[in-house]
Amino acid sequence: MDFMGITPSVLIASLMVASVPIMLAAIGELVVEKAGVLNLGVEGMMIMGAICGFVTAVGTGSPLLGFLGGAAGGAALSVIFALLTQVFLTNQVATGLALTLFGLGLSSLIGQDYVGIKPPATGAIPFGPLRDIPFFGKVFFSHDWMVYASVAIIALVWAGLKFTRAGLILRAVGEGHDAAHALGYKVIRIRVLAILFGGAMAGLGGAYISLVRVPQWTDGITSGAGWIALAIVVFASWKPWRVLIGSYLFGGITVLQLNLQAAGARIPVEYLSMSPYLMTIIVLVIMSSGKGRASLNAPASLGQNFHASR
Repeated sequence: MDFMGITPSVLIASLMVASVPIMLAAIGELVVEKAGVLNLGVEGMMIMGAICGFVTAVGTGSPLLGFLGGAAGGAALSVIFALLTQVFLTNQVATGLALTLFGLGLSSLIGQDYVGIKPPATGAIPFGPLRDIPFFGKVFFSHDWMVYASVAIIALVWAGLKFTRAGLILRAVGEGHDAAHALGYKVIRIRVLAILFGGAMAGLGGAYISLVRVPQWTDGITSGAGWIALAIVVFASWKPWRVLIGSYLFGGITVLQLNLQAAGARIPVEYLSMSPYLMTIIVLVIMSSGKGRASLNAPASLGQNFHASR
């Protein structure tokens, strides 16, 4: 059954694909913030992952190597962020914003010779007869492996934070870095590793945009996906499974507005195009108005620099 020319199964399948980049970036940022670091450079790391993944995939002909290259590109930019904030103790907010601008500029420079080139295709997993099941086949069994990998990463992060010693130490550092240091934990090392993971996830999300979501390279291809990922972390109250829900929500809004445009809805195109970002603002306002309910779940040391001599 179609509604205004929109097939529900196609819509749901499309939102699952659209949510992958912001889901990966958001779960990476969640781990970073759980360690007490606020990284506003997610957008820059995503777009560096997008161009590095694109260049790698085009150069090697392998989508898998392209995704690895994207993760490496995002991680490389996160190394700069880690060095500046954890070693030189620069302001985390200013450093993140600066690296976003740096990433946007550098990606534009690198991508000049790749405009108009198509990357190698990332095919769907061959599920065979399962794909032909009415409705469910299209929704659950018609995707590339990264769609399923993103959900698996959410599950692994949730399990790691909740059930492992490493997760407990990471949360301890985020809740009170001085106390964690007094117990003998290497706060800087733990935070650097968290930042590298977050950068790699942001880069992986960016690579998915340029290799699958929009299989081409254009300047500013991430279109603010990094900022939406930051908002989703707050929306999720720093809980992994809520990141999944939030990503599907925002991915659904993005896909729905595109489908409404294609269906010739009478709503002005400008309003439809700005709807995902407007929804981001509304969610943040709602979450912030609950007498600090969202902030109660935020790591206590979030955004605070640590120095062992203090």
